[in-house]
Amino acid sequence: MVIVDFWATWCAPCKMLNPTLERFAVAQGDAVEVVKMDIDHCKDTAAQFGVKSAPTLILFRDGEVLDQKRGIQSKGQLDKWVAEHAAGH
Repeated sequence: MVIVDFWATWCAPCKMLNPTLERFAVAQGDAVEVVKMDIDHCKDTAAQFGVKSAPTLILFRDGEVLDQKRGIQSKGQLDKWVAEHAAGH
């Protein structure tokens, strides 16, 4: 699975979420890849996925969108989110 973090350099909540995402990615190892996408540099991609605010996290499996979350998430919330979708596979 892949989580795409749609963020922006000017976004304070994005800066707050970043260390949590880094810890989450390390803990997940190869099970989940976390990719960052700057919404100011990738406007077309953000629009394609309906991203209207930052941070927005979109969870993908095999190129398909599974779910999306907006705003700051705790590591526990991220763990639960991914586990719920991994169990459904």
